[in-house]
Amino acid sequence: MYTYPTLEWEVSDVYRIFADSSCDMPPEVLEKWGVSTVNLTFHFEGEEREYANNQMTFGDFYKRLREGAVAKTSAANEAAFKAAFEPVLQAGEDILYVAFSSGLSTTCQSGAIAAEELTEQYPDRKITVVDSLCASGGYGLLVYLAVQRREAGETLEQVAQYVLDTRLHLAHWFTVEDLQFLKRGGRVSAAAALLGGLLGIKPVMHVDDEGKLTVVTKVRGRRTSLQAMADKIGEMGLDPTKGPIFITHGDCMGDVEILKKMIKDKYGLGVDIVSYVGTVIGAHSGPGTMALFFLAKER
Repeated sequence: MYTYPTLEWEVSDVYRIFADSSCDMPPEVLEKWGVSTVNLTFHFEGEEREYANNQMTFGDFYKRLREGAVAKTSAANEAAFKAAFEPVLQAGEDILYVAFSSGLSTTCQSGAIAAEELTEQYPDRKITVVDSLCASGGYGLLVYLAVQRREAGETLEQVAQYVLDTRLHLAHWFTVEDLQFLKRGGRVSAAAALLGGLLGIKPVMHVDDEGKLTVVTKVRGRRTSLQAMADKIGEMGLDPTKGPIFITHGDCMGDVEILKKMIKDKYGLGVDIVSYVGTVIGAHSGPGTMALFFLAKER
């Protein structure tokens, strides 16, 4: 299930904003925003087929994870970026690529290499790559804010600088249902995952200033972890009386409704966008992931 605001912007033809699929925004939303994307991919262990982010429904993807399938992910490579960028350059547009955090993927590096090579081929065009240091809905929120700036008439250079100035004010708060997925990625030890499962311990994590996922604290019980996330808006929010607020989830809409109510009751705020944690990030965080994103004084 997705919810998103209705936007009536005229898309600029002067330069194109690119993102990649780890921003976890639905394709129809990115289309409304005038944002082009490059796909990261995944496959299931023991299978040859490679999937792009939207080639399997999220319900089916998370069902397979719950049944024990192991998903392996791949960064977008230079060839994928060249294939996506070149037609835009040929059409006479410049490009601003806001990239998935370099602390979590080599995708940003691949985009930068492709940009450098294409700049030599198209010396009259400009390709700017900015590392978002963000992931999932935090990355999506940063792209949303960049689009607002573009539609207000700001130049590519102004929007790129805004992204740089704003990225460390994008708060990312996550919790997960099953620590085994984090254990596979080396985020928690096998012993901690086992003990946490037995005791109902839930990590509350964020993406730090280096763009890496970090466990901040651990609480007992799912509802307590959701409340700890909601509390962060008041503790850290740039203005706790204003949005935008994005939520992404790993196929757990019931918990989304609980978190939305907590936010509404405490701050009087609605949530601007609710979307799935996409397949690439979801492969590492698992079903039941809940993530909250908002502008903050600091991460």
